[in-house]
Amino acid sequence: MKGKRDFLGVLDLSRKEFLGLIDAAAKIKKKPQAFAGTLKGKSLLMVFEAPSLRTRLSFESGMTQLGGHAIAYNLGESTVGKKESAEDFARTFSRYCDAAALRLYDHTMLERIAKASSIPVINMMTNAEHPCQILGDFMTIAEKKTLKKIKIAYVGDGDNNVTYSLMLASALLGIDIAVASPKNYQPKNEVVNKGKRVAKGSIHITHNPGEAVKDADVVYTDTWMSYRIPESEKPERVRKFSPYQVNASLMKKAPKALFMHCLPAGRGYEVTDEVIDGKQSMVFDQAENRMHAQKALILWLLGKMKI
Repeated sequence: MKGKRDFLGVLDLSRKEFLGLIDAAAKIKKKPQAFAGTLKGKSLLMVFEAPSLRTRLSFESGMTQLGGHAIAYNLGESTVGKKESAEDFARTFSRYCDAAALRLYDHTMLERIAKASSIPVINMMTNAEHPCQILGDFMTIAEKKTLKKIKIAYVGDGDNNVTYSLMLASALLGIDIAVASPKNYQPKNEVVNKGKRVAKGSIHITHNPGEAVKDADVVYTDTWMSYRIPESEKPERVRKFSPYQVNASLMKKAPKALFMHCLPAGRGYEVTDEVIDGKQSMVFDQAENRMHAQKALILWLLGKMKI
């Protein structure tokens, strides 16, 4: 595809493009029938190494609603890395499909595939970033609040793909973000510095969850046991992260804040039932908006929508 664009990370977009996709997603959500059939005859390859619920269903349902077709491909059944290089894999699927979306652990592998692909490649998740999640998240925030002069607080595992994409998107949009994590679980300096190079807002890293959450407009957390974490580490991680649980006491420090979680949630661990099921919770709005945001992204990458 001539002049093809990929979406491997948040900073692959300009601020204008990021906000344009949110606006486009809102239009699609409001009038989905106006976009039905726009991808008739188009195919999206979805490659899964990591397990998935929301990612697969949101992409597959979105393509179906746009009149296209999504093909789910399990990397465990693939020849990639065994009999075939990542580059040859990409060159092959580029001959069959119109776009490809991959959910891998290794971000470098995703970059290799995208470089060799002649069709747009989308990051459905890697250990480095989770940009489609964050696109839907900011759409959700924009539905409830302004995206100007707000503060986001992330509490929990700072060395996390969701944390990284959330930080980078906040930096891109000029939003203040505070990240509270235990010692040895804070965001890597290289990612913090990457965000600070583009930041129009502030990036504050702390060990104190109360300090991070104070006066926040959004309180965000994620699982303490990401897919890459061995189950043997759970007791130690639970011990270290327990002071970072998002519960009613912590939310009182930000009484008007939205609560957000990318799911799946460890109820009773990183968040309590009263918070995730409470009035401030937007977690299922987030889950739904993944589909609308991804529809906008695919339409834009395939030249079917201007933003």
